[in-house]
Amino acid sequence: MPKMVFVERDGTRKEVDAPLGLSVLEIAHRHGIDIEGACEGSLACSTCHVIVDPSWFTKLAAPTEDEEDMLDLAFDLQETSRLGCQIIMTEKLDGLEVKLPKGSRNAGG
Repeated sequence: MPKMVFVERDGTRKEVDAPLGLSVLEIAHRHGIDIEGACEGSLACSTCHVIVDPSWFTKLAAPTEDEEDMLDLAFDLQETSRLGCQIIMTEKLDGLEVKLPKGSRNAGG
C-alpha cells in the first residue's frame, strides 16, 4: 500500500498508509491528523490547506481555478500550498510529504 508523510505543526513526522483513490484530507482523518476539512471536501473552504514538499509539488495535477480561489483564503499560504481534499492518492504519489500550516482560517464552508 502507498504511504505518505504528514509533518505536523510541531514538526513531528507521521508516516501513514495512504490507500489509492482517497484524498489527502480523507487519509488525514483516518489517521487522526489535525486537518479540519470544514466543508467535508466540497471545495467550499480552505481548512484542509496543506503545504506540499517542493520535491512532490510538480508531480501533482495542476489546481483548478476553484481550488486556487479557495487557496487565496488560506492562512499561511505558501508557494506549494494545496487543498488536501483535491490531492487524490495514486501510485506515483507513494511517499508524498505534506506539512500542516501554522494554523487555518475557515473562510467559507
